Amino acid sequence: MDWTHRLRLRNLQMLLTLAETGNMSQSATLLNTTQPGLSKWLKDLEEDIGLPLFERQARGLRPTAYGESLIQHARRIEAQLDTARDDLDAMREGGSGLVAIGTSGASSADTVPLAMLLLLQRMPRVQARVIENTMDRLMNQLAHSEIDIVVGRSAPELQDRNVRAEALYLEPLHFVARARHPVFSLDKVDWPDMQRYRWVVWPRGTPIRNALEAALAEAGYPLPNDTVESNSTILNLTLLNNSDMIGLASHRTASRLQALGALRIVPLRLAGFGAISMYWRDDGANRAAVAAALDCLRSAARRSTGDAVAGVEGDG
Repeated sequence: MDWTHRLRLRNLQMLLTLAETGNMSQSATLLNTTQPGLSKWLKDLEEDIGLPLFERQARGLRPTAYGESLIQHARRIEAQLDTARDDLDAMREGGSGLVAIGTSGASSADTVPLAMLLLLQRMPRVQARVIENTMDRLMNQLAHSEIDIVVGRSAPELQDRNVRAEALYLEPLHFVARARHPVFSLDKVDWPDMQRYRWVVWPRGTPIRNALEAALAEAGYPLPNDTVESNSTILNLTLLNNSDMIGLASHRTASRLQALGALRIVPLRLAGFGAISMYWRDDGANRAAVAAALDCLRSAARRSTGDAVAGVEGDG
């Protein structure tokens, strides 16, 4: 008989607990079972599969490559069951289901909140969760079925083979600063003017950081040594509003913040455009709330594309 037919949800919990603790005795205590019983279960499972799942070391258990692969599958199954529970709970309360959307800084100020408003108009009883983080972390959560959709800068290098992608729009990047920043008193802003101030930049390896470094390379200027690296939109806003630091934002985010009076766009053009995409799994899109959220994201992207183009043409 196929060994998967003998696996139960309890067994997944046992495997994940062993992976988390790396200790047979501690895992047995957490699982309210005996150490010999847990050890026998693991030995029997490895014999059924015909592969070693853990290495027995002096300091405890360490997953093998085979174990890591099975643990990743177990985490996906656990996350999908959690989503199913929350989805049904939402429907039991009279809602339309649950959707969890991950957003990076590039889409958190404009596209995603506008899509949420459209979704709530279409499905007033839907339960929506929005998680803001960097694209690498969000894409990892999507791959493990912990969230349903990710919206942010296109990052094909981070895309799991089971994840689908759709580009929503292209937009430039802008430098931004507080409304009364000294740079706005200049007749014309040039690169040496920007280099006089400390910059707030996104972490190395993030799509927006890559876009900035590419724009700087084309302009022939290095990234200043005097920078603050942060992946928090709120922290960045606070730093920029209370200092003469210079920040970076995508066009829609920068325009939204400028309209709110939070920041101003510095009139210095950066070369190149960045693509904003959404990512999802096919199995998740079968749920009504997720499918509706995808449609609303497309509508929100189309709604403000004209504004983005006008903004690009009006840049100094």
